[in-house]
Amino acid sequence: MTDRAVVVVRAGALTTVQDLGRVGYAHLGVPRSGALDPAAVRLVNRLVGNPETAAVLETTVDGCALRPRCAVTVAVGGAPCPVRVDGRPAAWGTAVRVPAGAVLDVGAATRGLRGYVAIGGGIEVEPVLGSRATDLLSGLGPPPAAEETVLPLGPDTAAAAARGAVDAPPWPGPPGELVLRVRLGPRDDWFTAAALRTLVTRAYRVSSAGNRIGLRLDGPALERARHGELASEGMVLGAVQVPPDGRPVVFLADHPTTGGYPVVGVVREADLGRVAQAVPGTPVRFTPVR
Repeated sequence: MTDRAVVVVRAGALTTVQDLGRVGYAHLGVPRSGALDPAAVRLVNRLVGNPETAAVLETTVDGCALRPRCAVTVAVGGAPCPVRVDGRPAAWGTAVRVPAGAVLDVGAATRGLRGYVAIGGGIEVEPVLGSRATDLLSGLGPPPAAEETVLPLGPDTAAAAARGAVDAPPWPGPPGELVLRVRLGPRDDWFTAAALRTLVTRAYRVSSAGNRIGLRLDGPALERARHGELASEGMVLGAVQVPPDGRPVVFLADHPTTGGYPVVGVVREADLGRVAQAVPGTPVRFTPVR
């Protein structure tokens, strides 16, 4: 077995392999999947000299721990957290060299929710439909990491990382409030005028029930003007679907490709990266755009 691999020592609450997703298969019922914070993935990959499309680990809340079988260059980004190598403090947000056999411990997020661990060479699990991303809804890609999971790596990129070193990468802080730009439609006519005003004038909060499939919100319910059910129709990233309880759900990377509840609007994709770091209780406001 090749030494170009890392072994999972501690898997954490939810650690998955992610890249920038599998685009172009929605017509086959396959979601995009991929990292919820793609900007963080691009940056940690650049820090270790990888292509921006290389697969990384996405952690949730409490990080993970890894033991490389060979010396590797790593970068931890996304949600700020303590980083240690064999118990000694190491830098967050920049490239770090980890010796063979040492334990890289990515600690619990001090702010935000999801961390990203890039390893020089990228994680080279078998791709499915052109992507190595774990899709929790469809089951495509590798399963979530567990203790003793062995993750193969691509060729070493330490030299590339040294050439492209970044002294002070521009890490955005986790949001204190989410402001999501939303374009109303296609089913906004299923809601009362008062409900549409509520959506864009009242505050919601991030619910603890959310996941990689959707951001669930606590707050005022949206009243329907029309009742009954829709025939299932296509769903897109950022769709704001309203289930029977009237509280909006913003679809994220692992969202279903079809659904039967009305979509009151669609959030701009550029705003969704900040959603990845919004902890439960974070205030959310929708602002209408054309």
